[in-house]
Amino acid sequence: MTSLSTFAEIAALAGDPGRAAMLRALMDGRALTASELAYVAGVTAQTASGHLARMTTAGLLSVAKQGRHRYHRLASSDVAQMIESIMQVASGPGSKRSPLAVGPKDAALRLARTCYDHLAGRLGVALADAVVGSGHVELATDGGLVTDAGVDFFGSIGIDFSALMTRDGKRSSRILCRPCLDWSERRPHIAGSIGAALCAHSFAAGWIDRINGTRAVMITPKGQRVFLEQFGVQLG
Repeated sequence: MTSLSTFAEIAALAGDPGRAAMLRALMDGRALTASELAYVAGVTAQTASGHLARMTTAGLLSVAKQGRHRYHRLASSDVAQMIESIMQVASGPGSKRSPLAVGPKDAALRLARTCYDHLAGRLGVALADAVVGSGHVELATDGGLVTDAGVDFFGSIGIDFSALMTRDGKRSSRILCRPCLDWSERRPHIAGSIGAALCAHSFAAGWIDRINGTRAVMITPKGQRVFLEQFGVQLG
C-alpha cells in the first residue's frame, strides 16, 4: 500500500505550477529537452533542471539520451493517466503560452527524412505506429521485435527477412528492431536492420525519392498509394 508520505510527495511534485506545466506539455507523447520544458514552464534553465531531477527521481519522468541531447518524457502510462485525471478534474482554461515548436523548421524535413539509414519524420513515426498497431512489430522503451505476422507482412511487400538475419553468410550482429526517438515528432520511429531495410526498399521500389542537398525525402505518388494500401498511412 502506498505510504502517506509518498502520496504527499507525488501530489506536491505535480502541484507546483512550473512542474505541472512540464507534465502537461509531455502529455502528447513527445520527449522534450530541459530548455524546451523551461520555456513551457516559464522558468530559468537552472530551475527547470532542479524540477526535472526531482520528478525523474520520483518516477514521474524518464530520460532518454540521443547524441548530445537528453530528452524527458512521462515515465509510464500510469503517470499519464494521473495527469489526465487531474486535468479532467481541473477542467480550467488552458495555458495562454504559444504552442511549443520543436525539431526542424523545414516542412520537408518534418514530413519525411532519413535518420542515418532509416526513415524519420511524420512518415517514419506513422509507419512505426502502423506496424505496431497491426501487430507486426512490438516496441518497448529500449528494444523491439518483429512478430511472426510481421515476418509474413514484410515479406509480402518485398523485404527478404531471412537476409536481415545474416551477413556474409554469418548471423548478423546488428540489432533487428529498436525504437529511435524522432527529432521532430518526439515519438519513436523504427531503427535497426528492419528499419534500414524498409528505408532501402522504399527507395528501390520508388516509394520515396531523395531531395538533393538535404536529408529530406519526397513521397512519390506510387509511395502515397503503397503506404495507404499496405500500411494504412496517409500524410496530407
